[in-house]
Amino acid sequence: MKNFKRYFSRLLLLTCGLWLSADSFSQDLHFSQFMNSPLLTNPANTGFMPEGDYRIGINYRNQWSAIMQVPYKTMSAFGDMQIMKANKDQGWMGIGGVILHDVAGSGNLTSTKIYGSVAYHQTLGYSSLLSLGFNLGWANKQINTTNLRFPDQFDGHFFDNKIPTGVVLDRNNLSYFDMQVGMNYAYFPTNNIYLNGGFSAFHVNRPNESFFENPSPGADMRVPIRYTGFLNGSFKLNDEWIVNPNVYYSRQTTVYELVGGANAHYNLSGDGDMTLIGGLYYRYNDAVIPMIGLGLRDYTFSFTYDATMSSLKAFNNTRGAFEFSLIKQGLFDQFNGNRRQSLCPTFRQ
Repeated sequence: MKNFKRYFSRLLLLTCGLWLSADSFSQDLHFSQFMNSPLLTNPANTGFMPEGDYRIGINYRNQWSAIMQVPYKTMSAFGDMQIMKANKDQGWMGIGGVILHDVAGSGNLTSTKIYGSVAYHQTLGYSSLLSLGFNLGWANKQINTTNLRFPDQFDGHFFDNKIPTGVVLDRNNLSYFDMQVGMNYAYFPTNNIYLNGGFSAFHVNRPNESFFENPSPGADMRVPIRYTGFLNGSFKLNDEWIVNPNVYYSRQTTVYELVGGANAHYNLSGDGDMTLIGGLYYRYNDAVIPMIGLGLRDYTFSFTYDATMSSLKAFNNTRGAFEFSLIKQGLFDQFNGNRRQSLCPTFRQ
């Protein structure tokens, strides 16, 4: 009986957690390293990169492997580039795209999203920049109900899949069109100071997302708009240290996420070709997120670990999620003498 109570308590907690996740972020797959998934944070980031003409990257997140037989796995790949640029006193365009894929839980709830993104960046005087962007995309969701268990299959002791269930989905595969918009503002008064803030709205077209063709009367199956804002900065303290504070806030209906912290870059090689990255972030009421990484020329690798601080830590022993990102920034022509200088503090001359 004691083991059953422990099992049932864990099942109830996980069920509540999954329902909360479905209500808040099932439509919006996200990463703790929001600063390293720029096109998913705000479409106005498209084509806005500190030291390159183009950028490509991958992200991977593995969550809840300590308490679930089939953990949540989220992957993305993105790329963007600058076009129509002349010099630092004029604007330029950014174009890019991102592919996002997620597999969640025993039902293999699979999400695949593909977006194309466009942004325009206009300098304002000598020390600020305004960016506007949007993306358009296609999203697909599908689920396998074979391994799912429903409340009416509980026999008083176990969940028995041999017991017929009254839960029947009208379809297990759906697709829809999606759209996001965003705006950023950057301020860089000196070569050693950079400040940036942005705001975006996701699912502005409010697509319908339901596995039921005729939901219950009054039920709204449209994806709610998610609003996201961020603030970040870059401060070069000397030739060895650059500090980057970051704050991220996202809200969808009544559920929100708040993450804040900072990371620092240490110049290992003296010329900026090799840097060591370390940092610490905190997701409010959820997790402490340490970060470590390495920069090698045009490549930056970052690793984070979500150490659960909420009540869930009693079941997962603080083992929440791990995540990594790999980003490359490059130049189309590194010998182009008219290339715009970096707007962010850098170790490179």
